[in-house]
Amino acid sequence: MLNPIAVFNLKKAINRIDWRLLLFLLLFLDVKTGIKIAAIVIIYLLRFDFKFGFSFKNSRLPLFYPLIMLIPLISLVINKAYTNPDYLLVFITGMGFWLLCLLAIHQVKLAVENSETETIQRTILVFFVLNAIVCFFNFAAIVWETGALNPYRYQGEYQKYFIGTGDYIKGITFDTSTTNAALNALGVLYFLIRRNNPMVLVCMVVLLFTCSNFLNMSLILLFALLFIFRTTRDQKSIIVVCLVLMVVFMGRISPQNDKYAVKTIDEAIKIPVGGNSKTVAAVTCSNIPTLEETRKRIAQNYLDSIWRSHRKKNALVKPTAIAALPKTEQGRILIDTADINSLPYQSIVDTTPVQHVLLNFIDAHAASLPLSAQKTFKPGRPGKVITFFQTAAFFQQHPAKIVAGAGMGNFSSKLAFRATGFGFAGGYPQNHAYINTDFLTNHLDVYLNFFGRRASLHSLTNSPNSVYDQLLSEYGLLGLLAFAIFYVWFFARHAKTFTYGLPALLLLLLIFFTDYWFEQLSVIVFFELLLFLNIKETDNKALMNYGH
Repeated sequence: MLNPIAVFNLKKAINRIDWRLLLFLLLFLDVKTGIKIAAIVIIYLLRFDFKFGFSFKNSRLPLFYPLIMLIPLISLVINKAYTNPDYLLVFITGMGFWLLCLLAIHQVKLAVENSETETIQRTILVFFVLNAIVCFFNFAAIVWETGALNPYRYQGEYQKYFIGTGDYIKGITFDTSTTNAALNALGVLYFLIRRNNPMVLVCMVVLLFTCSNFLNMSLILLFALLFIFRTTRDQKSIIVVCLVLMVVFMGRISPQNDKYAVKTIDEAIKIPVGGNSKTVAAVTCSNIPTLEETRKRIAQNYLDSIWRSHRKKNALVKPTAIAALPKTEQGRILIDTADINSLPYQSIVDTTPVQHVLLNFIDAHAASLPLSAQKTFKPGRPGKVITFFQTAAFFQQHPAKIVAGAGMGNFSSKLAFRATGFGFAGGYPQNHAYINTDFLTNHLDVYLNFFGRRASLHSLTNSPNSVYDQLLSEYGLLGLLAFAIFYVWFFARHAKTFTYGLPALLLLLLIFFTDYWFEQLSVIVFFELLLFLNIKETDNKALMNYGH
């Protein structure tokens, strides 16, 4: 017979968390689009409601979402792009992404409206705990595989991990490590303001595990602002602890990431020689060995390994194990260690199957690819910087498109990459692959120029992904204005009463430089949850103060 007290405690524990919200977050933040769609279907079956409450005065949800869906619809009709069946599929897919964003924010808002603030807070806590557990398992699996307690310095297995170890710390979403880093950066700010110091440290450690230099630098900036303006003595102390952890990690655990970050900043602000637009467009990354230099290094390592092998074969066999150990002239025994200059400790330079696809595409469209079609790699600025110059040059050449942009999926978006059929932004029907000329000769060219070459160039700083670039290039000034007025201001108008909401908003505006986050369908919905919760918390506090 069941113990009544145990049953009561179980029901109480269940009621203390919004399980529908937790299930929705775990499913919707998963990397696979099919699981995201399933999450939307399940949550609407559990909580059936389509009363969005849009209005120009005190709108319940940001008007940005219906407006951003209206702009490409107008462009579709004016430009008669609907006559191209391949583009029509691109258009429908893009509208589907925005519809998922709208349906997700509505359910997040419903969860905040229908649950106590403490219930939502505990749900968020459980989500971060589960994510941290998965991340620590990610790390433990790497340690088990490599046998190295610090895989961030492990150069074996052709540098499979080493500086790229953070890429494998994906967390409970199984998405990119950048997504995991962004979520935990939000978590650091959320728990810091709520004075949950243990969870601040947990989120900070996970963030450091991902090795996201951009998120680390963004957090340092926000820490500085919070330290000066909006923190107590205890909160200042935990900020200092977080900064110490960051310094120790960058200096002792993964020093190569520290050097990489410094080099990236230096390259981003470097002024190219020449000054014309062609020079600006052709620059990339510096201080990276050329393919010829890499081949020479491999050949030298190979010859050295043959010489060492030959020397060992000719060595005299000693009668005892101790005598067989090599010695110095002074007679001290040396412990033989792995030669990090040998081939297994160097990064692989062989072309991968994915790169073969990209290289074949470059060969077939060389006349339209001024950057990636070049046989020699020219060092210079990172790819993300180049893409902003490309967008500016595009509007100089096509001033009429600055109002409504080049059209959804035509210049800079995850949708544009997905529609190529290459498979690196999600699946897409090969027989309906679509590549607009404006995308081909600009941002796709930059992507191919870096990601079609050696693995050391495959980084966030060289990808063209950016929310701001997407909104400006594909939706024009109308898209940017809709974003600024009906999304950013929708939340920013509460800035005076926000606690963790304001630093979370500032962080989001920073990470919008790094990816197509609305189409990512992950970090945005969690951000919106935190902001809606903070609005409810501060409104409740204002009502309580008014009642007294």
